[in-house]
Amino acid sequence: MGAALTRYRVIAWIVGVVLILLVVIGMPLKYAFDNPTVVETVGPAHGFLYMIYLVAAFDLSRRADWPLKRMLLVMLAGTVPFVSFYAERRVSAWLAAPQQERAPEPVAR
Repeated sequence: MGAALTRYRVIAWIVGVVLILLVVIGMPLKYAFDNPTVVETVGPAHGFLYMIYLVAAFDLSRRADWPLKRMLLVMLAGTVPFVSFYAERRVSAWLAAPQQERAPEPVAR
């Protein structure tokens, strides 16, 4: 499951950055300055990357045996600016918690 988590974390960051570029830079340029260049280039890239994000989130959710609601919320996180970063941290914490419970206690000497 470690490789699936790594894939998810990488694509979550990429999708988050591209979405922020699209919303914070591209949309104001398009609507305030009538320059759609950024939206025309970054928009399709975000769409393609979001599809990869969905596949990575689905793969991770099946490996981690998440309930459907959690899987859908994580998948939707890539559609709202900055939320993919929050979701990535939460997912990492969810998957690290069971590992910490199984970790052996250090032996005091």
